Amino acid sequence: MSEIKVNKISPRTNCGTTTLGDSGDTFTIPAGVTISNSGTASGFGSTGEVSWDTTVKTSTITGVAGVGYFANTTGGAFALNLPAGTAGSSIAVADYAGTFQTNNLTISPNGSQKIGSINSDVILNTEGQSAFFVYVDDTQGWINVIDSTSNVRGNEFIVATGGTITTSGNCKIHTFTGPGTFAVSAIAACAANNIMSHVVVAGGAGGGADHGGGGGAGGYREVKNPVTPYTASPLDGYPSAPNRVTVTATSFPITVGAGGAAQTSTRCNPPSQGNGGSVSTFSTVTSAGGGGGASYSSSTGINGGSAGGGAHNGGGCNNKPGGTGNTPPTTPAQGTNGGAGNPAGGGGGGATVAGSNQGSSGGAGGAGATSSINGTPTARAGGGGGSGRGDPSDKPEGVGGAGGGGAGGMSPPNGSTSATNGTANTGGGGGGGDGSTGSPPGPATGNGAAGGSGIVIIRYKFQ
Repeated sequence: MSEIKVNKISPRTNCGTTTLGDSGDTFTIPAGVTISNSGTASGFGSTGEVSWDTTVKTSTITGVAGVGYFANTTGGAFALNLPAGTAGSSIAVADYAGTFQTNNLTISPNGSQKIGSINSDVILNTEGQSAFFVYVDDTQGWINVIDSTSNVRGNEFIVATGGTITTSGNCKIHTFTGPGTFAVSAIAACAANNIMSHVVVAGGAGGGADHGGGGGAGGYREVKNPVTPYTASPLDGYPSAPNRVTVTATSFPITVGAGGAAQTSTRCNPPSQGNGGSVSTFSTVTSAGGGGGASYSSSTGINGGSAGGGAHNGGGCNNKPGGTGNTPPTTPAQGTNGGAGNPAGGGGGGATVAGSNQGSSGGAGGAGATSSINGTPTARAGGGGGSGRGDPSDKPEGVGGAGGGGAGGMSPPNGSTSATNGTANTGGGGGGGDGSTGSPPGPATGNGAAGGSGIVIIRYKFQ
């Protein structure tokens, strides 16, 4: 093998160009050899390109032209100080851990030089962002020629359809007001993003007829994944693994429970207790329907997600008990007990507060649970109010619980108010109906009102 050792190769006089080899030749640069360019390179693709430094940076970087950097801001924000730029200089940076949205990276120009025509810092604050700057001239300075707003990390977030879809910040919200399917076509590479925040509310029960108790609210269950920030109710069950739903790329049937139907006053044809609500389901999570309010003919409230209130049964002075909520039991409890009745109706249980015992009026329905999972603080699963007592003593009807509970009814001679239904898609219990004396009892004020249908809401991070 021949070897030539020289210090400089120059073209012949007046030639101006030196050709290295012929077409098809291969020149090998051994390991450890450095080639430095102090002039202008053309045809090599080197101007405006970078070599990436794979030593991840976690604090302020003093940049070097021609180098790309991976910036990890997990531990806090910091800066990339640009070098003095000359025409064709390049520099790049990428979000190493996907944390620029939490801890920003500041790009600072050198001295009086500019970034995009302005001598000012630039803030990179988008998750997964990367930027590639080329110095053009002193008028524009560094221009960002490539700006990616996400790193390719498999599927960063899940992809899903179903229900009515809205957004709140970085989260998507799927709301089901009737049966449907939550269809997941892709899951996230980050396992935490596959745990769904959800509220599952069953159908509320109807109120009892004829001196009836208020209907119990549908069972209320909620999980808030911390990666989907919002204000959850006190019933957030996230810390307990059995409450969580971790999705896979499949379809999840959604059941939204119907409210219990209204009950006509039938003292001569018992029973006329309120009709129970129906279950709502999402994957492994089931919320139980509310328990119906008691009636003159069946004086004990019915068990359920939240239980129905007790009623007046026309004899004795003992309170007639409400039913037992959180049936079947869950942790946290999905509902509460109904209030006791006699001579007016007891209130139906709500998600967080038990129905009130009758007193100077029919028992108030228990309060539901308030959550902003859909972007707006909303109360759901309030209990129905117990009936009043129009004859012979004046005991006004009970109010419905916050969260869609209906109010109780009040019959003549001291009032003429029909019980009201639980609000649709809240799981609220219906109000208990009153009833004048006689057999059969009097007008429609003796009818128990219907419960409100349930709802299923699913929330997850999508960007």
